[in-house]
Amino acid sequence: QVQLVESGGGLVQAGGSLRLSCAASGRSFSSYVMGWFRQAPGKEREFVAAIARVGRNTYYADYTDSVKGRFTISRDDAKNTVDLQMNSLKPEDTAVYYCAADPSSSRTSTHPESYDYWGQGTQVTVSS
Repeated sequence: QVQLVESGGGLVQAGGSLRLSCAASGRSFSSYVMGWFRQAPGKEREFVAAIARVGRNTYYADYTDSVKGRFTISRDDAKNTVDLQMNSLKPEDTAVYYCAADPSSSRTSTHPESYDYWGQGTQVTVSS
């Protein structure tokens, strides 16, 4: 059982920034593939970013093209947290953002089906 809790969402004007955080349970958190997904009204849940451990202190991060250069995913394995720093926000970033975990994989995936555990989501609204 892995529990995930997101926080940090809110209302921000276009061009602004938000930092989302995901707190996770689990003794083997450092080995989990962690991802951020988002879902806008009437849209499918889409991949945003993911991060996986590839060495003792080395991590691989992947991003969807629309957020590259604007969003940064990071993790603190000592605190069991994963963050998503979102800069230069656009109205099209408006969505519920979900933290996801895949304890059984060592590679990032862009597919929601690859992740076994999900947080409740946090709303991000970007006004124009």
